Amino acid sequence: MRKVLCQSLIRYADDPEFVFLTGDLGFQALEPLQAAARSRFINAGVAEQNMVSVAAGLAWTGLRPWVYSIAPFVYARPYEQIRNDICMHDMPVKLLGNGGGYAYGVMGSTHHALGDYGALLCLDKMHAFVPAFAADVQPIIEHLVSFDHPAYVRLGRCELPPGFVLPAYAPWRHLLGGNGPTILIVGPLVGSIWGTVSGLSESQRPSLWALTELPIQPSTIPEEFLGHLRKSCHLIVIEEHVAHGSVGQMVAPALLLLGNMPPRFSHRCAVGYPTGRFGSQLFHRKECGLDPGSILAELAT
Repeated sequence: MRKVLCQSLIRYADDPEFVFLTGDLGFQALEPLQAAARSRFINAGVAEQNMVSVAAGLAWTGLRPWVYSIAPFVYARPYEQIRNDICMHDMPVKLLGNGGGYAYGVMGSTHHALGDYGALLCLDKMHAFVPAFAADVQPIIEHLVSFDHPAYVRLGRCELPPGFVLPAYAPWRHLLGGNGPTILIVGPLVGSIWGTVSGLSESQRPSLWALTELPIQPSTIPEEFLGHLRKSCHLIVIEEHVAHGSVGQMVAPALLLLGNMPPRFSHRCAVGYPTGRFGSQLFHRKECGLDPGSILAELAT
């Protein structure tokens, strides 16, 4: 997704309001953007708190800054500056966090972002975008170029199964039909699950949805999704994020307000480090029951 991000931002590099700040990251990925943006590409160094405050100051002058780092370093380390300098003043600063969830694997918990969009959505005016596939990045960037509020984009690795065709981008996107439970997935892990459950019989196959834009408001939940939920009577929410502040905790009250809470509700999320060990992203997903095999097992019950 990072390469698509770079390509998407290059289109706006000549805009006099464009400015890009990086926390000394992006080697062998962002050089084309650096060449296109020239003096408006700023390496702020390993000083994320200062970088965010500088971005807020640039926004005060009428610029529209983009701030890039590894996900935990762009949301957690400068959290106070995001709150005080960006969100309290509703500055149009866009935070770009690479490697959400367990993406940085064996680099350990300091490099994992398991509570990012939940923590940031506690802040006034903040919005979050979690592209599920590389193809989602460009339409999100196009939307954010003229978006007048703070935003966070959680980037990951595209896991689109070979040969699968994506529907057009939408905040709520129906990927697969079936008579099984309704599954709502946030982020790139939807790809591997989509590829696995698509081979099930129609009776077991879930109605599979990808959610990309947060927060959730009752008015933004599609009627088609609600119709599938009324039919299946079972909602499974899957996300590489801890339970606190999660989509699971956002969608449940929204459905209650709509009078559409299903009789059965399941939530699969990040649970930290059950064995106290570190491994690949796939290792951590399996520990948390977020891997396709665990989802298949639940669908079989």
